[in-house]
Amino acid sequence: MQLIYFDETKFEDKNPFFFIGGIIIDDSKITKMETELMQIQYNFFKTSILSIDTEFHGNHIYQGKGVFKKRKLEERLKIFEDVSSLLIDYEIPIRIVCIDVNRHRKKYKYPQPEYNLGLMLILERFSDYLDEVDDIGIVFGDYEKDEITRSILDFSQFKVDGRTPFAFGRPLGRLKDTIYFTHSHHSRFLQVADLVLYMANRYENGHLPNKWHDKKLFEIWSNLKENVDFKLQRWP
Repeated sequence: MQLIYFDETKFEDKNPFFFIGGIIIDDSKITKMETELMQIQYNFFKTSILSIDTEFHGNHIYQGKGVFKKRKLEERLKIFEDVSSLLIDYEIPIRIVCIDVNRHRKKYKYPQPEYNLGLMLILERFSDYLDEVDDIGIVFGDYEKDEITRSILDFSQFKVDGRTPFAFGRPLGRLKDTIYFTHSHHSRFLQVADLVLYMANRYENGHLPNKWHDKKLFEIWSNLKENVDFKLQRWP
């Protein structure tokens, strides 16, 4: 079985792209990966307890916000580097969808809300991977109060209909049960998905790094993409 953890970014006027996606982990790798993630957390926080105060949140780490405020930039960047190395070592596939929100809204008279469209597309990409490895999967998402009910309803309807709704829609039968949502500070793997989406959102939208720390994170992201099974779908 494949365990799939996804997250999404927020659409903003200064960054008109919506990213949604995450990581796909074979259940045989979960235990060892979790142990190593616990060690990465312990190295930084000196505790392995999962809480809001020990959550790896990409934006907070890079910008030095919250519990990361007084930590050196080199230490914070090492979190991205260690987590990326872990994904490479365990050969973890990454699937991401990027929606150009302004182009999407201009192209269609009645455009779908970005979250709902993005969810449909990323579930298709996860299903494509499950077809490739001939396996089934369970999906876990970060708890978003405004989106959770609609997401579960959409997913349920896709399964009842037998496929996603577009003319080129595809079956989601290999995704079992429902989408499970939990707060990211309760899941190390959702935190990993957050870090991956933060880097994608930063460097897959035309941003060119200039400062040393920006270049360093860009190198980490580029190295990750080159050394795992990485696919990004752009829409429209």
